[in-house]
Amino acid sequence: MMVRSIAQKEFISTLRDSRFVVLSAIVLLLLLAATVVGLHSYSTLQAERDAAQQTVNDQFANSEARHPHRMAHYGSYAFRPKSSISFLDFGMDSYTGASVYMEAHKQNSANFSQAQQSSSLIRFGEMTVAFVLQMLIPLLIIFLCFGAFTQEKETGTLKILLSQGTSLRQVAWSKIAGFSKVVALVVAPALVLAALLLFGRGGFELNGDLLQRLLLFIGFYLVYFFIFIVLSVVVSALHQRSSTALVTLLGIWILCCVIIPKATANLGATLYTTPTKAQLEADVHEEVAKGIDGHSSGQDERTEALKNELLEKYKVSSVEELPVNFDGIRMAAGEEHSTKVYQEHFNELTDIFRMQNRISEYAGFLNPYLAVRHLSMGMAGSDFNHYVNFQNEAEQYRYNLAQGLNHIQATQLKYGDKETRLSSDTWKEFQPFEYETPKAGWALANHLVSLIALFLWLVLVCTVGMKLIDKTKVA
Repeated sequence: MMVRSIAQKEFISTLRDSRFVVLSAIVLLLLLAATVVGLHSYSTLQAERDAAQQTVNDQFANSEARHPHRMAHYGSYAFRPKSSISFLDFGMDSYTGASVYMEAHKQNSANFSQAQQSSSLIRFGEMTVAFVLQMLIPLLIIFLCFGAFTQEKETGTLKILLSQGTSLRQVAWSKIAGFSKVVALVVAPALVLAALLLFGRGGFELNGDLLQRLLLFIGFYLVYFFIFIVLSVVVSALHQRSSTALVTLLGIWILCCVIIPKATANLGATLYTTPTKAQLEADVHEEVAKGIDGHSSGQDERTEALKNELLEKYKVSSVEELPVNFDGIRMAAGEEHSTKVYQEHFNELTDIFRMQNRISEYAGFLNPYLAVRHLSMGMAGSDFNHYVNFQNEAEQYRYNLAQGLNHIQATQLKYGDKETRLSSDTWKEFQPFEYETPKAGWALANHLVSLIALFLWLVLVCTVGMKLIDKTKVA
């Protein structure tokens, strides 16, 4: 009964505090504004990408009569659709590019990111729901909880509470419960609005994967807030004065939300350096040159070996007698080799970025902010893993498209025929590019380290923190 009374007292007294009311109102307005603006930005960008994808699909399907290899070089575009809840956390979407040009013999990376087309101010971050939840809510919690115990000590009411037979641990949990209700009161309206806007667009037809992502997104942040609430109460219990408790908590916030994230990013970039674009292109060009050149009419050793293999297979003496067009076969072999080279270098570059990110992920064991940031981007579909998945899907489509056109050349045209033009109906047989965001389970599996780190922090502050409070002496 005493515990419940203390929790209720903390809740009511906080609501009566005009300073907290002003701060919470500001944070809530920022959350609501970020939700509405984020959704508008998402809707606008998604509509543009859908329209662009439909346009390039129509252009490819309705292209004029062309030689199939000319069509392979004409190529197409893949536009990355935004995840449905990416309006809550833009993550890396603003930096990773929105479209990939898919052409024969070359693997391109995504271009035209928002950061490329925006002012340098974007480097300071964007006002998103995730930014408010990760940076400002913990700051609000600190200003809410820093005097949880110190004010009781300064006024002498803590001794009175303890004389009623209540332990320090019970008082701590009571205050944590009261503060948790206050934080929920601030955050809930924005999260409810986000859910209504998200599902309202589809007529409130629940999408299982989308709902799972949203619930996990909310759940991770609730754990994150609870960690800061407990941590703030523990720090308050360990100090005698409110001013020193506040300074300590602000120091922890600066360390967790500003210094460590920047330090880990710099450390990752220093330990695992990426090659320059010029060097990467030079390495790729050198290795591609070692394979069959589909455009060269010269008979190098590799092309000669391929020709002899086909002549032996079909029991003929010249390429003109082959039942297939040798030009198309040579193009397909060259495409296979160049794709293998490009993919190997892309995988190597991706591995470097993954190792850089791994530094930040493991730093989550030192900092709950980094843990929740990775989980937030993962659930929003705006992290590096989702970007790489899109790149791989686009590359697979590009390769299949090029080889499909090479197959047409090999089976429908004669050897040496570079003049025949196939009708536009030929291009309509190719399915347009479609990308589907991976499921929530896939996203979560890629962030197990951050998941473990976040819940380890939860256990740590609840167990070690309470033990420290038990040992605290009341003057």
